[in-house]
Amino acid sequence: MALSNWIRTTLEDGLRPTALSVVDESHQHAGHAGWREGGETHFRLDVVSAAFEGKSRVERHRIVNALLAEAFTRGLHALALRARTPAEAGRDPG
Repeated sequence: MALSNWIRTTLEDGLRPTALSVVDESHQHAGHAGWREGGETHFRLDVVSAAFEGKSRVERHRIVNALLAEAFTRGLHALALRARTPAEAGRDPG
């Protein structure tokens, strides 16, 4: 299974998001640390989930990083992460 699909499935199972964007930005990091031919090393995630209610930004990131810990052994090098509640996403759709 492609890493991007694994990330999506893992987050869907673990967080039941109301919105989820998984974007492979590896091409933007060609030649930099952690990059490899074929991509799937650098991702941008936007996750909207009720699981983040009452959690700080750091706690939200820890939740996502814990769910995706195995991805780092599969070649993931970096994540850019936006983690919001449904109410926050409603106020800020972008």
